[in-house]
Amino acid sequence: MTVPWVVKYRPKRLNEVVGNKRAKESLLNWLRAFKQGKAKRKAALLYGPPGTGKTVTVEALARELGYDLIEINASDKRNSEELMRIAGAAASQGQLFGKKRLILLDEIDGINMEEDRGAIQAVNKIIGESHYPVVLTANDPWNPKISPLRNACELIQFKRLSARDCLPYIKQICLKEGIKAEEDALKFLIEKNERDMRSIINDLQALSIGRKELRIEDASWLSYRDRKESIFTALSMVFSGRNCAVARKAVDLSEADYEMLFEWIYENAPRQLTDPKDLYDAMEALAKSNLYFARIKKNQAWNLLPFALDLMTIGVCSSRKRSKPRFTPFKFPERIKYLSQTRLERGVKERVARAIGRACHASVRESVRSYLPYVKFIFKHNPRLAGKIAEELEFDKEMVDFLKR
Repeated sequence: MTVPWVVKYRPKRLNEVVGNKRAKESLLNWLRAFKQGKAKRKAALLYGPPGTGKTVTVEALARELGYDLIEINASDKRNSEELMRIAGAAASQGQLFGKKRLILLDEIDGINMEEDRGAIQAVNKIIGESHYPVVLTANDPWNPKISPLRNACELIQFKRLSARDCLPYIKQICLKEGIKAEEDALKFLIEKNERDMRSIINDLQALSIGRKELRIEDASWLSYRDRKESIFTALSMVFSGRNCAVARKAVDLSEADYEMLFEWIYENAPRQLTDPKDLYDAMEALAKSNLYFARIKKNQAWNLLPFALDLMTIGVCSSRKRSKPRFTPFKFPERIKYLSQTRLERGVKERVARAIGRACHASVRESVRSYLPYVKFIFKHNPRLAGKIAEELEFDKEMVDFLKR
């Protein structure tokens, strides 16, 4: 039986977990503070996109520090009585053979409130009564259904991994598996999976079956296949939903984040709504939704999120009054396609700006605006000085090539 590579190469120590150095340090410091009785919160909530290392960080840390890890997938244990029976008992019982205990409630935002409205209260009770540290994980910490947990938890953000983090790790896997992989093929896998390490490794294993070499041509067929399917279903619910409740569920169904789903709806509204008045109403709803998203980002006003989501789903669905039903295939958003094509270049640009910022004590934005144009000019016209700058700021080949263009 073939062992899944995500299991085979699962990190065993904290320093083996890819990326998110600050988040790992924050969790370690919180655990130490808890042990000393100085922690301000009895639980920690690790949040961020899938595949950023939330769960494996807790597992590696527990192994490294000698904790007995009690791991429970909260979305599987949707009944509050079952949660209390397993996690509650683990939180209140004595230690096994004197070993320290760490409780992990994974995917806490996956709890189905329709099946059991007492589940979140049960988790809060577990946190309040626990003698041991409790760690929760979630993709979306601002989900209204888990809002009662946020005040009880130390919030620790796991950011999406960078391509620079992912590439050496999967190169090492290829080396251990005896696979000669083109760097472009590996970079494609990283970008295609939006730097979700779990998905990257799964795709890498699938592509490597029966191969000892991996080329870009072998990887390109994957495209965006597994993310498109659920998006298409969600779009059908928005544009052809029987009622507003069906349209609103599209947000929960889609694997895409809010902004990606917004782009899909925005791109396809003119193709799906053939009547001018219907299209006018839909675009007006999307314009208002976009304003809410802008205010949410600027002011961190997450209480406005339901309004933005309602406008981009219910607002668009309810605008369809005169458009006749017909089959029109959905189109991938042009704006996302353009950003995907330039993502690698933008990533290199950001790395250059960060390096300049560290040397000049400036933000990334300030580095791009005030310093980058001059550095590019030097790299094009003064190779000797450019070489000194590259050495001092530790630019790699990609960064140097970007500055020379």
